[in-house]
Amino acid sequence: MPRIPHATLRAFAETMLTRAGMEADKAAATAEILVEGDMIGHDTHGVSLISWYLDALADGSMNGVGGYEVVADRGATFVWDGRFLPGAWLFTEALDQAMDRVATHGVVTAAIRNCHHTCALSAYLRRVTERGLIAQISCSNPGASRVAPFGGRKPVLTPNPLAVGLPTRSDPMLIDVSTSIATTTMTQQLAKKGERFPEAWALTAEGRPTDDPSEVTERGGSLMPLGGALKGHKGFGLALMVDVLGQGLSGRGRANTENGTFAQSAFLQVMDPEAFSGLDVFTEQAEWTAEACRTNPPAAGNDGPVRVPGDSAARKRREALDKGVDISAELAAKLARAAERVNVALPSELA
Repeated sequence: MPRIPHATLRAFAETMLTRAGMEADKAAATAEILVEGDMIGHDTHGVSLISWYLDALADGSMNGVGGYEVVADRGATFVWDGRFLPGAWLFTEALDQAMDRVATHGVVTAAIRNCHHTCALSAYLRRVTERGLIAQISCSNPGASRVAPFGGRKPVLTPNPLAVGLPTRSDPMLIDVSTSIATTTMTQQLAKKGERFPEAWALTAEGRPTDDPSEVTERGGSLMPLGGALKGHKGFGLALMVDVLGQGLSGRGRANTENGTFAQSAFLQVMDPEAFSGLDVFTEQAEWTAEACRTNPPAAGNDGPVRVPGDSAARKRREALDKGVDISAELAAKLARAAERVNVALPSELA
């Protein structure tokens, strides 16, 4: 499998998006977040998404030009209408504004409606934690239904990911989870390959547990919330939190969104520990807890040390920065087809 320098991959992705009609600032932000996703191991939400983005730009479901609309702004809070612009650009802009304001307000909270795909949420966190700040972000798609409420069998919600970035005195904690057991992207990829979930992570349309992802993608089934058949009320509760925060605060949700519309609603919050007990105190506590977990005796069947969320991402990111981003043969072929569509030359590592 080829490895490609992250800067080369980012420039390649940016060129394809620009050639497809995305403005330069939006293409740069999107390419950066996609490549960051690959570097930290979220390859389902990395540069493999470019083919879809090219399709979305071509059919108009993603808007590659212009700016967002400010719906409300009170300094410590703001709401944007994203006008179907790239989610990576909107999230990057919103987090940058929140970080600029947080020294004044201590906590800055934002909501965005009509946002196109947001990539891997954990790909945004390091830009915040490196400044000694805390980030909390989540998103949902009110125009889609993939997850049934716990105890039901008809899809209502989406996987509704949520992520939190916490600075420590070493690698940051990067918590990024979907409130369903499997993501939509994973489900679609497995179904396309004719493969199965490792366990019964979904329900058939009749409400029976199944490990067949095509029951969701083709036959009206649904993904299970975190906790599965026995404890799914926990994931269901988290999914409701994400749904209502992003949709209720942004003003765009299931009550006023046509089914089939791709228009994500998002919640973002940045917190400054200096507005509380101070960054040194915060990182002291965070580092102690992280180390207490890492040094915990491994359970039976666990061959390696206990990992804290973000440890694997940090290790993979350092390796990618040092040796290049690992690109599978399948992804290399996919990128080659995308590059041909927009008449962009392949980097030598992929040629």
